[in-house]
Amino acid sequence: MGTFAVTYAYSAATSPRRDEHRPRHVAFLQEQFDDGRLVKSGPFGPGEDPGALLIIQADSKADAEALMDQDPFFRHGLVEHRSIRQWNIVFGADAAAGAAGN
Repeated sequence: MGTFAVTYAYSAATSPRRDEHRPRHVAFLQEQFDDGRLVKSGPFGPGEDPGALLIIQADSKADAEALMDQDPFFRHGLVEHRSIRQWNIVFGADAAAGAAGN
């Protein structure tokens, strides 16, 4: 199982549509959290460009992409740019053994 950092960038123009779809987006994320696939998530802070960071557990990048393709925000074209990158944790509770030299 790998860890993947997913970033979303939103356009300010889609804010009303995101508000419309937010309940389904939150329900989707809650389901992923309850199932152990979503580790952490949240929007970037005030003063930052609109977007969010999500930390996902998946068997592969393709699996992470397939999962995040199901997010209502993504399905309805509300994510202007999405990045999914494998994240090799060096420090913290989930650090890979022997990875400190990275």
